[in-house]
Amino acid sequence: MPGLETLALSVVAGRGARWETPAQSGWSHLLEHMVFKGAGSRTARGLVEAIEDQGGSINAATGYERTSFQVRALKGGLPLAVEVLSDLVLRPTLDADELVREIGIVGQEIAEATDTPDDRVFDLAQTTAFTGQSLGRPILGLLETIGAASRNDLAAFRGEIYAAQSLIISAAGAVDPDALLALAEAAFGSAASGPAGSLAPARFVGGAAAEVRRLEQAHLVLLLPGVGARDPDYFPFRIFAEALGGGMSSRLFQEAREKLGLAYNIDAYAESYADVGVLGVYAGAGASDASRTAQVVAEQVLALAGGPAAGELERAKAQLKAALFMARESPLARAEQAAGQLLLFDRLFSPAELAEAVDAVSPADLRRVAARMIEPGSAAAAVLGPKAAMKAPETFASALFA
Repeated sequence: MPGLETLALSVVAGRGARWETPAQSGWSHLLEHMVFKGAGSRTARGLVEAIEDQGGSINAATGYERTSFQVRALKGGLPLAVEVLSDLVLRPTLDADELVREIGIVGQEIAEATDTPDDRVFDLAQTTAFTGQSLGRPILGLLETIGAASRNDLAAFRGEIYAAQSLIISAAGAVDPDALLALAEAAFGSAASGPAGSLAPARFVGGAAAEVRRLEQAHLVLLLPGVGARDPDYFPFRIFAEALGGGMSSRLFQEAREKLGLAYNIDAYAESYADVGVLGVYAGAGASDASRTAQVVAEQVLALAGGPAAGELERAKAQLKAALFMARESPLARAEQAAGQLLLFDRLFSPAELAEAVDAVSPADLRRVAARMIEPGSAAAAVLGPKAAMKAPETFASALFA
């Protein structure tokens, strides 16, 4: 519709599942659910109807290092969006009866993730990579830990996770900056500070996990230690993953799928937390092909570590820039990206700065970051599927570190 403008508002707490103790596993995600059961003067239904009556939508997401509450709305919807999100974050009802019901709902979510092979295998790999650490526990938590949370427990936990010093209010689209500042000061100015706290540095441990299931296909996740978001090698790391398995022209797609026909689905990704990261590969393959697929992944990692082929580096740069900038077409993506930059760097980066950083990556940079990933001699691998696929993690490690 001509002249129709939209906006997005994100209220992001820079704390998530990494801030949980073992006994609190899953509480960040449970709390995110619970605030929608009533906040301020509104019931659960009243919260969503208030936003949807004006054509907007409301959502939230819990990660290891942040919890995000989001509203997308038409122009003019900013005051209501700030009001509703401030109620969710600062004034949730946390009704005890609702908590009992929601623990059951999250329990179903945990069961669903366990039953879904390509969800379960990622949890297995994450736990193996970061054994004994908060990064190694599933964001959804465990039935026993979420079941132990009381109303008072969650109220106290909310004061820590959503403490004033961890909050970022970010908006994009049809928003007047002065109006946003005034609304944010009025709605969040009285937010209480919580304990400063600090995160223990994460450590990639590595190892292997295997779970036999009566399935037709095997699911593999293969991980190497990567770099954190603040690391100078962040962009070489991202580009390495892009060249390895970021698209249909990537090494893994062309070799494992197109040439050898081993995997019906294979891709690589770079996951960076504040202080550590992982290079990951997911593959879905026939059980009899799982070990050979793992070997091909190791071979392609080693080949790329020796340096990119002609045209490969520039193609990977173009793909990464497209991923970074096409997402910015969405106001919500711009708001979330800005919040993430402020949390990690206490500043914003222009698209030109990001493009310059990507363009500056050289073949030597790729070789250096590859050495950082491979030289520790540690990998995490998980396989889920038929018994015939269970040796894939061992094959991956042997081929990579022989």
